Amino acid sequence: MREIIFDTETTGFDPASGDRMVEIGCVELINRVPSGRTFHAYYNPQRDMPSAAEAVHGLSSLFLSDKPLFLHGVEELLDFLGDSPLVAHNARFDFGFLNHELRLCARPDICMTRMIDTVAIARTMHPGAKHSLDALCTRYGIDRSHRIKHGALLDAELLAQLYIELTGGRQIGLGLAQKEEKAQFGGEPVALAAVRPLRPARVFAASAEELERHAAFIATLDKPLWLEGSRAA
Repeated sequence: MREIIFDTETTGFDPASGDRMVEIGCVELINRVPSGRTFHAYYNPQRDMPSAAEAVHGLSSLFLSDKPLFLHGVEELLDFLGDSPLVAHNARFDFGFLNHELRLCARPDICMTRMIDTVAIARTMHPGAKHSLDALCTRYGIDRSHRIKHGALLDAELLAQLYIELTGGRQIGLGLAQKEEKAQFGGEPVALAAVRPLRPARVFAASAEELERHAAFIATLDKPLWLEGSRAA
């Protein structure tokens, strides 16, 4: 089972008002285990960077000025995403910006049925608690000491660890869970356990040569105990 954990950084909160995506980071999971494959890109938004947004992620207009347009990197991104379920924290926000950029490239939207929202999962598991990425990392003991500012790939890597915790992925990796979780968090049904292939039964019968050697060995024994009862009979 392949899933993609992703996060975006943007110029603001609303693509409909002109805000753009400036960074995306993706982490590939196979059966809820990081495969080591990632995707990361910065994009030139062709607009200024508001100071409030720059304070969050540290990406300035100057830094982004020589980065490629989303249009020029869309194929590489879509190839990495494939048709896998996409996991994000407050996923409608990230899906909204990603689909907005795709529309600007005259590309079809990514279907919302592929969306898995870790905020929705956390609200179900921990009602009334704080559900920010920082708060949940603290709850599950995930080290985020190196997270000084938001960064799409860094946040995707943290989210991958959190998603594994939220879905019992460490137990799944050991093959201890064999159930399926319905798509109650905004996506298609997601298998919570890798189905292990059935192995053929092992053959433990002795070969003819082994039986012959065994008979020869038994013949060398002097008064074996297991024959005492049969002799008395």
